[in-house]
Amino acid sequence: MKAIAVEPGAGTPVIVDRPRPEPSPGDALVRTLRVGVDGTDHEVIAGHHGALPDGDDRLVLGHEAVGIVEDPNGTDLEEGEFVVPTVRRPPNGTNEYFKRGEPDMAPEGEYLERGIVGAHGFMAEYFTSPAEYLVRIPERLAPLGFLVEPISVSEKAIEHAVASRSAFDWEPESALVLGNGSLGLVTLAMLETVLDIDRTYCLGRRDRPHPTIDLIDDLGSTYVDSRETSVPEIPDVHEPVDLVYEATGHAKHAVETVDALAPNGVGAMLGVPCDQSFEIDGGRFHRELVLHNKALVGTVNSHRGHFEAAVDTLSQLPTWFTDEFVTGVYGLEEFETAFETGDEVVKTAVEFESI
Repeated sequence: MKAIAVEPGAGTPVIVDRPRPEPSPGDALVRTLRVGVDGTDHEVIAGHHGALPDGDDRLVLGHEAVGIVEDPNGTDLEEGEFVVPTVRRPPNGTNEYFKRGEPDMAPEGEYLERGIVGAHGFMAEYFTSPAEYLVRIPERLAPLGFLVEPISVSEKAIEHAVASRSAFDWEPESALVLGNGSLGLVTLAMLETVLDIDRTYCLGRRDRPHPTIDLIDDLGSTYVDSRETSVPEIPDVHEPVDLVYEATGHAKHAVETVDALAPNGVGAMLGVPCDQSFEIDGGRFHRELVLHNKALVGTVNSHRGHFEAAVDTLSQLPTWFTDEFVTGVYGLEEFETAFETGDEVVKTAVEFESI
């Protein structure tokens, strides 16, 4: 079968031939339909993130997938069902995090991630997976099923942010998304159309005209150019916000978020920065957290429940948004285009079989 793989750091994904996988007991065989491309894929390709499976010199990419069950292999799935795979797997059989259904809370070294860390991904014509890691999706949503994984990451982030405010009556009216990449934009759509946040802002570093800024405008949100208004300046230029969702990986934003928050607000940190040193007023940072009941939470990955919630969220996103958000779906003969970046690219996917 054909698969798209990379030697991390080599900088160029290639098509390779691999044996079609045989499902083990408890596994189902899935025929791949579409696989999304995101920033993590580019980090893996560049060698900044991820790890090869033991004994392999290439990693099959892809962690945002949707497929159709080819062989249920005695599981409770049915042939022809559309499914989305979760990402994390236990490294050696299982561990306490996976037993509790909380793989997303496992620390480094206690998990593998398909297409990222130590396990091949889903960018292949077929893949196998334990049935417990396959989430059903309605056929009508299958063409966009590759969006379930990134949405699930935001489902978890928002869940944890809300949980941090559960000790009191917290009803957020305003939110700020840091980053107008694909993850930031789909989260902005969630905040606007699903969670019904009254006022939303999205910070980026792009000039008009730009398709991501058009999406922000069309969602009824306010675009904030970080070259004109920094994160700490947002309360004076716009307003202090109840929720900040950080998806930039810019280390300074974790500290600056505290200045952007309203009293009792919370910031969810999702970006993974490189090492960076900078000066801060530690006393002021500490006071803001304490005297104004602010909080910061870090979050990564997601579990099955978040995937199931993401399927529901995907069903509620406006068609016009997903039409503009997905800027390209490319077959194997032109898969390289799915990895290109540029002003007209928002979200892309590789298609292994037409839907």
